Amino acid sequence: MLDQKIIDEIRCSSRIMVRELGFLNTTLAATDYSPSAVHTLLELENRNFITAVQLGEILGLEKSSISRMLVKLIKNGEIVEEQDVTDARSKTLRLTLKGRDTVKKINQYGELRVVQAIEKINKYKQKEIAQGLAAYAQSLINCRNNKNDVIHSDIEIVSGYRAGMIGRIAEMHSTYYSENFDFGYFFEARVAKDLAEFSVRMSNPSNHIWLAIRNNKIVGSVAIDGEDLGNNEAHLRWFILSDECRGQGVGKRLLDQAIGFCDEKSFSAVQLWTFSGLNAARNLYETFGFTLAHEWEGNQWGKKMLEQKFTRIKS
Repeated sequence: MLDQKIIDEIRCSSRIMVRELGFLNTTLAATDYSPSAVHTLLELENRNFITAVQLGEILGLEKSSISRMLVKLIKNGEIVEEQDVTDARSKTLRLTLKGRDTVKKINQYGELRVVQAIEKINKYKQKEIAQGLAAYAQSLINCRNNKNDVIHSDIEIVSGYRAGMIGRIAEMHSTYYSENFDFGYFFEARVAKDLAEFSVRMSNPSNHIWLAIRNNKIVGSVAIDGEDLGNNEAHLRWFILSDECRGQGVGKRLLDQAIGFCDEKSFSAVQLWTFSGLNAARNLYETFGFTLAHEWEGNQWGKKMLEQKFTRIKS
């Protein structure tokens, strides 16, 4: 069952985006053209040529709407219609020189709007926005095409040790936190050292690790260490995803396994340590019942951060 709050927040954000990006106006992107015409020009730039039928499928518009819009663009010299060299029964559309110039102006306008919107927020937030929008956009496309049942079928969640696991998980941590938070060798060395120590103890039934695998490559991980904290408490560790699968539900699948394991083992609590700013991860933790227990200034990752401890108490 989806959280109603999440549904409401996405709907509210979508309405704001539609207004702020100008889709309530009759014209778009500082042109004299409708949103559908602007998107037609952009699709032609991406594909060089396309048929009217293909365009209608991409834009989700009926044939009559496409026809009226194309007539205007052809009349204004933005596009031309030509016989398809591979199929005499079909005609293709392509941009004219004027059309390419119009698209250039549209792209300049669009890029400026994006820059103005995100230039004053940190790099992590910028990536979070890009990944979240990409995931939502793809989900909408899949919904229209009735493909929700095959999303992420190419990613498998497996449990236990896999050759190269220690190096790969350390690499994912180092790359992500270096690019987004400027962490250095101290952090990578600590991840590799702690994970190597844990791997020796994985035969203990209270310890386990899960890996997300795509094309035989590790693209995500999470572990439960049931020994290092004592007091019948579990430690959730090394939760990480590669850029290619963030914001796509893979993290939830990994945490489903980890938390299910904790409940099965009847740990009295699950603890995790992180730091402020990882909002997407925090939202996911909270959906699994974690709450912020403590917050302080620290440097356990080799850099001064606002560190946080989250706790999930067994109900």
